[in-house]
Amino acid sequence: MTGTTLTLAADATGVGDALRWALTIAYIALLLTICIYGLHRYWLVYLYRKHQRHIPRPKRWFADLPRVTIQLPIFNEGAVAQRIIDAACAVDYPRDRLQVQVLDDSTDDSADIARRCAEEWKKQGIDIQYRHRTDRTGFKAGALADAMPDATGDFIAIFDADFIPNPAFLKRTIHYFTDDQVGMVQTRWTHLNREDSWLTRGQAIFLDGHFLIEHTARSRSGAFMNFSGTAGIWRRAAIEQAGGWQHDTLTEDLDLSYRAQLRGWNFVFLPWVRCPAELPPEINAFKSQQHRWTKGSVQTALKLLPRVLTSRLPLSVKVEAFFHLTCTMVYLYMTLMTLLFYPAIYVNIRFAGSESWVGVFLALTFFAMGTVSATVYYVASQKIQHRSVWKTIAQTPLLMAIGIGVALSNAVACLEALFRHESPFIRTPKYGDRPAARKPRIIPIPSMRLSITFLEIAMGFYMLECARLSLTITDTIVGLPFLLLFASGYFYVGFSSLYVHIRGYLDNRRPVEPQAA
Repeated sequence: MTGTTLTLAADATGVGDALRWALTIAYIALLLTICIYGLHRYWLVYLYRKHQRHIPRPKRWFADLPRVTIQLPIFNEGAVAQRIIDAACAVDYPRDRLQVQVLDDSTDDSADIARRCAEEWKKQGIDIQYRHRTDRTGFKAGALADAMPDATGDFIAIFDADFIPNPAFLKRTIHYFTDDQVGMVQTRWTHLNREDSWLTRGQAIFLDGHFLIEHTARSRSGAFMNFSGTAGIWRRAAIEQAGGWQHDTLTEDLDLSYRAQLRGWNFVFLPWVRCPAELPPEINAFKSQQHRWTKGSVQTALKLLPRVLTSRLPLSVKVEAFFHLTCTMVYLYMTLMTLLFYPAIYVNIRFAGSESWVGVFLALTFFAMGTVSATVYYVASQKIQHRSVWKTIAQTPLLMAIGIGVALSNAVACLEALFRHESPFIRTPKYGDRPAARKPRIIPIPSMRLSITFLEIAMGFYMLECARLSLTITDTIVGLPFLLLFASGYFYVGFSSLYVHIRGYLDNRRPVEPQAA
């Protein structure tokens, strides 16, 4: 009997050791992967600083301004349709060389608003074309492709409905195309409602990093950058030679950007040319936008990364393209790592010796390295704008909490892309200049499943349980701050999302007051 007991104990120890090592390897592998992507942010900051003085300038100036078409893709944008059409028609450019195309796929009364506005500008001498599709094939990409045969410009400027281009936009960008190799010029997004809430402030910092650090670093170092879908201008020949707008991904802008650059076209980013726009004011709109961008990026990576890696491009361009196209996969890695927290803590303690704290400490060190890189990245983007460094550092936990909170929704987006699950293009709702700007009526988003919200809240409670377990075991208490940060991130996004679901449900039960024409 004693021998049998010893054998069972030895077997249990062997199984426990194997499980402990399997979990440890998986946990550390995920952390290392996340850390590598975090360290890549240092590289982007380095590239920015190395090339910050390499300011792009036009090769020369056009003696005669070329013909330009401004395209305005619109879908149910009643709150902002007139504003963007007015702004596009007011651009300071010779009227005999400017065309405006309103590409309206609307299925509600906003189509009447856009049509009337276009007719008014047509009476004032603007060459404006109102196009309404009843078949939304291809969504935004389909609307852009459908309009190209009737576009008269050699250059195509594109603005989403919530943007307000400055009257000088074209004259500040068009002359960069005197270089025959320039295929696209991108300008910087700024934010109309940056200070409305903690959520909009966080989004503004995220986008500042993307534009001021990433776009500048990539465009000036010779790496591939992307058209951001709006507030940019294309050479028509670059669009056509790259194969035109395609809608087999949810990020048609990223897809076309890479195809054009693979054909040898150069892109220019002008951070001093600003185009203000609206940030999603509520969490479900933000999550929907992030889900689309994440899924589309993975789809584009699956579609084009093999072509990039097997091309004759320089190794540095290939490496940067790999990180660029796959960076959203970090959300999936982060979610998997989160799910491993509890078993990793539990199994390491139950079956490891007294030195088990070493593995936990090293893992947390790797993770901290990644978080510090994010802090450096976002601080650099705010310092460029002469914003407070200390205030940005103080906001870093909020940025991390938002990033952690949306990780589950974005991980689902990654899996949908990897398993080729098709889904429609869901536009980000626009609220516009409404009287109750801080508490607008909630615009429902069909793609925002309530089940994901409940899972986010459940993840918050799961992280609290992990924190409780770490308190009971001395060797793992070092991870308590990170566990609480994860819990707060999931709770913030989950409960905010639930509140929006409830409020949207109640709002949409109330009758809508008719708006004045």
